Amino acid sequence: MKKLFLLLFGMMCLSANAQYSVRLVVTDVATKKNDDIYVAGTFNNWNPKDELYKLKPFGGSRKGIVIKDIAPGNYAFKFTRGSMDKVECMADGRDISDRVLDINADLVMEYTIAGWKDDYPEKPKQYTASPQVKIMDTAFAMPQLNRKRRIWLYLPKNYTLSSKTYPVVYMHDGQNLFNDQTSFSGEWGVDECLDSIQKLTGRECIVVGIDNGGEKRMSEYNPYDNDKFGKGGGKQYVDFIVNTLKPYIDAHYRTKKGPAYTYIAGSSMGGLISLYAVMQYPSVFGAAGVFSPAFWVAPALYEQAKKFITTSNYRLYFYAGKKESETIVGDMQKMEELLKHNPNYEIKEVINPLGQHNEKYWRQELFTFFLWLLK
Repeated sequence: MKKLFLLLFGMMCLSANAQYSVRLVVTDVATKKNDDIYVAGTFNNWNPKDELYKLKPFGGSRKGIVIKDIAPGNYAFKFTRGSMDKVECMADGRDISDRVLDINADLVMEYTIAGWKDDYPEKPKQYTASPQVKIMDTAFAMPQLNRKRRIWLYLPKNYTLSSKTYPVVYMHDGQNLFNDQTSFSGEWGVDECLDSIQKLTGRECIVVGIDNGGEKRMSEYNPYDNDKFGKGGGKQYVDFIVNTLKPYIDAHYRTKKGPAYTYIAGSSMGGLISLYAVMQYPSVFGAAGVFSPAFWVAPALYEQAKKFITTSNYRLYFYAGKKESETIVGDMQKMEELLKHNPNYEIKEVINPLGQHNEKYWRQELFTFFLWLLK
């Protein structure tokens, strides 16, 4: 009986730690058949040109890739030719839904690619930012990183007609916040959302949008070094916000300056660095919007959360979609539990059962987030 128990226990352990191999084979491509093809998905943070996920010749005209040691679960992905503007699409140019893998055993899957998005040039994107949005500076100095960056500014509708002071929200990926013309894959609509909230509730705030650094984004939003993405610049980036950008905003605009009125928010890597900012500067940031955080890139952040001790009040809004990756909800909830040892905290958790890792779903959550933030 004891041997049987040990055997069953061992089988359970093996099952719990199971890793599988998945072979993805593209059997036919409608156009540009000789171009390199990559896989971008939740297993590589949707990197469209990840050399580790580049398909190789697989007999005849077929191309394939074997992804090894992948944990059980659901994964979303698409094929690209090296960038998201060259992602696969339907034969008539329409977007396709994310492809989904349900992994609970070794898999071999075959696919055809009906078209590429760049075969169907879209109409030029429109400038959609509202009159309340302006570009504060196209090359604002970031001395901590020896770089320059475009900074966006949203001011409430009544700003010029009043003498009020306002809370300030610092947000990452500024290209995506206000303007469809500059966005990666659709804007968040921060300005329209806040205009509506002001009209309905009277609540107002200033938003400062900081453009991401393009190819430097993965390292700039990570406070730790990463073998794949390089030396982390997240500490310097947050130092820039606190010691350079915030003093400038406070000096030139009518702001409420305490942590109870200073917030930070972002998605994916932007969610990760927003949480880090609160832990690094709890006397500066009193709240954060942590959307779809990419904690898998920086596991050391869990250790920092265990050691994070503050008597300051802080509020955290955690959001994730169940269709982003198998682990994102669990990773987020693990972080939430680690942060609860401090005496003065408020944690709001939102899990969208249909949520995917893109601007469309973050935009849908924005209204509820700002109502919570500005209460």
